Amino acid sequence: MSSNNKKNKKNRSTPSMEGIIYIASNGTGYVDVEEFDQDVQIQPRFLNTAMHGDKVKIALLPKSKRDTRTQGEVVEVLERARHEIVGTIDKQHPKKNFAFLIPDDTRIHTDIFIHDARDKKIKHNHKALVRITDWGRGKKGPAGEVIKMLGKKGKNDVEMLSILLDSGYRPDFPKEAIKQAEQIQNRASAQIQKEKNSRKNYTDIPTITIDPSDAKDLDDALSVRKIEGGIFEVGIHIADVSYYVKENSPLDMQARGKGNSVYLVDRTIPMFPEILSNDLCSLNPGEDKLAFSAILKITKNGQVKDRWFGKTVINPDKRFSYEQAQKVIDAGKGECAQELKYLDELAKIFQKQREERGALTFEQEEVQFELDKNGRPVRIYQKDILEAHKLIEEFMILANREVATYFSKIAKKRNSFGIYRVHDAPRKKNIDELLDFLNTLGYDLKAPGKSITTKQLNSIFKAVKGKEEEQIVETAAMQDMEKAVYSVENRGHYGLALKNYTHFTSPIRRYADLMVHRILQTYLSGNAPQKGQLKKYKKILKDLTKKEINAMQAERDSIKYKQIEYMLERKGEIFEGIIISVFNWGMFVQEKNTKAEGLVRTRDMQDDYYILDEDAYAIVGTNNKKRYSIGDMVKVKVKGGDPEQKMLDFVLK
Repeated sequence: MSSNNKKNKKNRSTPSMEGIIYIASNGTGYVDVEEFDQDVQIQPRFLNTAMHGDKVKIALLPKSKRDTRTQGEVVEVLERARHEIVGTIDKQHPKKNFAFLIPDDTRIHTDIFIHDARDKKIKHNHKALVRITDWGRGKKGPAGEVIKMLGKKGKNDVEMLSILLDSGYRPDFPKEAIKQAEQIQNRASAQIQKEKNSRKNYTDIPTITIDPSDAKDLDDALSVRKIEGGIFEVGIHIADVSYYVKENSPLDMQARGKGNSVYLVDRTIPMFPEILSNDLCSLNPGEDKLAFSAILKITKNGQVKDRWFGKTVINPDKRFSYEQAQKVIDAGKGECAQELKYLDELAKIFQKQREERGALTFEQEEVQFELDKNGRPVRIYQKDILEAHKLIEEFMILANREVATYFSKIAKKRNSFGIYRVHDAPRKKNIDELLDFLNTLGYDLKAPGKSITTKQLNSIFKAVKGKEEEQIVETAAMQDMEKAVYSVENRGHYGLALKNYTHFTSPIRRYADLMVHRILQTYLSGNAPQKGQLKKYKKILKDLTKKEINAMQAERDSIKYKQIEYMLERKGEIFEGIIISVFNWGMFVQEKNTKAEGLVRTRDMQDDYYILDEDAYAIVGTNNKKRYSIGDMVKVKVKGGDPEQKMLDFVLK
């Protein structure tokens, strides 16, 4: 918590406001406040040491005729988003006892001064993790101390570690946590045998897992059988991490600190030591495993007639990759073919139900990488979405929905609380911006009322399906959505069009799911979470939401790094891409196949002087009137770039 920059005490005609500041790559800040349709813009000279993601107090500045939007000034930093920053050491004068850190994050527009850099380990052009010790004031910039040298800039392992640390994630495990995990493993076999006497035994029921071919942490399994009356009994079995990891133990505290596992392009960084995540808790085939299960009785029309939640022992019969499961589904024969047929039929019914209730249906294209032994990308290709992917997704959503529905009923009955995954409807001003953008693309769409329904959004996605601008529209819609968060308040899930939703299905890789398991067991045991814990849970869930966002950013940064690395190997080659955004300094183009994004700078467009037409989302030549608009296809050549700065430069061809 910081409270710097209280020096500005001028009388103002407008009250101060609070919000999270987002800083663009050009150094301008933006603070989203409810009172205005647009974010309040903060020019670099008025940031007053605020950095991207900080919670700040701002005051409005007097409006001038030149201002196109409301201007403000940071008058106080209320809460720092981070205290540690990753970057490259600039130590060009080794005889001097100081250096600078050039941050990797392009949204940080000031170097960090390092007072004591005499240590020989602090090397020029090497990556480092630095802790801020002084945020600076006035013309004085921030200062810090090196707490970890990471290695030479440009090496794959160094760059991936840099991305991870810059997100706030610490991959190492405390010695106490490792020791506890080893102790748990040593007595696990005897404990599983003992647990068979008190749990429902599902080891004789056909059970499968379906995961990516390279997955090591298998935290969900499915069983299915037909019972009397044509009813399907489906078991959604989740690794019972809560049995092994007790609240406030060393393993629990380190997992809470991490918040979740992180998935970079070339590695997975688990939330728990591999003894647990890849072995003891992982639902590996042919092994007795402890599970927390949702046993649902479902009609052939997809209606849940009965549900049971509780502790089980399972023994998965077969581990499928998505591709293997799809082959069996398509052929209608092979190992576990009958079970896969039942599950696939039910999943398709659930998909139809989702569409009918208006759940958002767009699918963002994902890229995958083929890497050489040094971690360099040799191929980038788009991930195929199979029916087997959708099958697993539907049953995970089903389990999460059923647990949340139980929470909402039992919590009210016992005057207590549950944990929910909530997704609020987008705000009116965001929807207005989206519709304005779509109108410039030629779609005459309106949203009556304060917001927009998921069915109305789905009609938009349907209208652009298969067109060049499909991905742009879906990305724009995602950016205008509210972020899904963890909460003790059940406000429903807008995107899934559900009144009740939680995260129950991945306790190996999400700490929130582990919390859900504990609360669910508390209720099933006839008790309820103590009201005195409510404040504690709110704080933990807020922190977990933040950590999840940071983990997703780390994943995106690793993807962007590898995309740029791949494209720079093809410098001078010509590619086809689509314009995805425009600014007064240029336009971003997304390459068609790799989805790599590069900037075409207006200064490199030599045929004319181009200016931004903000209302039309285009840049236009002042003499030739040539127009480049969002959604246009163009040919570009790779000019250069910097993977560490996540920047790729294109020129038009």
